Amino acid sequence: MTTFALVGAGPGLGLATARRFGAAGHTVALVSRSAAHLEELAAELARDNVQAQGFAADVLDPASLTAALRTASDALGPIEILQYSPVPRPDFMQPVLDTSADDLEAPLAFSVKGPVTCVNAALPGMRALGRGTLLFVNGGSAVRPHPDRAGTSIAFAAESAYARMLHDALAPENIHAAQLIIPGAIRPDAEHSSPDVLAQRLYDIHHKRDGFRHYAEPVPD
Repeated sequence: MTTFALVGAGPGLGLATARRFGAAGHTVALVSRSAAHLEELAAELARDNVQAQGFAADVLDPASLTAALRTASDALGPIEILQYSPVPRPDFMQPVLDTSADDLEAPLAFSVKGPVTCVNAALPGMRALGRGTLLFVNGGSAVRPHPDRAGTSIAFAAESAYARMLHDALAPENIHAAQLIIPGAIRPDAEHSSPDVLAQRLYDIHHKRDGFRHYAEPVPD
């Protein structure tokens, strides 16, 4: 049995994706800052017969991320699928003319150092398995920068570049890196961007392995 590791576990998309991959037979490692929150999510998944366990870590703290993913692999089995989809903080989204160099430290740590740390922790296990999937989830500013959301626009673009390079570099090793762009809000009643629809989309990206960038719906002008 292999593990689906979800970095940025939450009650919306995160829970839906954990449930979908768990239904496919994977154990689930839930990673977020709050241990109590993780216990609640794991208990909810257990009611759906999904084996899940929480591992507390802060995506802005590389050491805690590395420790959490290594502990998860030891406890639940090797990580075959890694999803990086934490929600950015509101203060990352300031107007570009009000953004200083210091204001970019946290967004870049969140969207660049965090993913790099997670990938480096998960890759040895994927290589040992001979397969793996790296899923990166971003908002529309990753492909269309928004002047009122400078931090995420800059940081998501950097994350996109990193993920694209992984896609090319790891393909010969049967490790698939892919990105899902979600341009708007995730809502239960959304046709293309509800948690359940997006969870199935992410599972399909993992299963079909057909290209790097995918869109939940068209990016608005």
